[in-house]
Amino acid sequence: MASKKRPSLPKNYKPTEKENFMSARQREYFRRKLLSWREELLDESSETLKNMQEESLAEPDMADRASLEADRALELRTRDRQRKLISKIDEALERLEAGEYGYCEETGEPISLKRLEARPIATLSVEAQERHERMERTRRDD
Repeated sequence: MASKKRPSLPKNYKPTEKENFMSARQREYFRRKLLSWREELLDESSETLKNMQEESLAEPDMADRASLEADRALELRTRDRQRKLISKIDEALERLEAGEYGYCEETGEPISLKRLEARPIATLSVEAQERHERMERTRRDD
């Protein structure tokens, strides 16, 4: 299987509105951004796991043990959120490979570069996201 040649990116490259939307450079930029974020989350996760294995729940003091257990519960919730985030990053990488990345899954319109920069896993445009949130609030208020 032939490997795809990835475009090179100039140092400090940032996508701009002047370029064609989701040009090869922009796709490569977001691919690297997603991979870097994924790697950072995986590193944090393995560090957390290592720390948890080193800590002992055999604290003689009840208050210390309770505090340690609360810290562990928080760490586990954080790891669960990170696991879900990694899954969303993987989905974004798949959309990138399929040529669907950067487009609103509801309207098919491009998602703004500003939004993708702030939330690279975004699947909805700001307008579609706001509509979605309004609908959720309406259902919740019923």
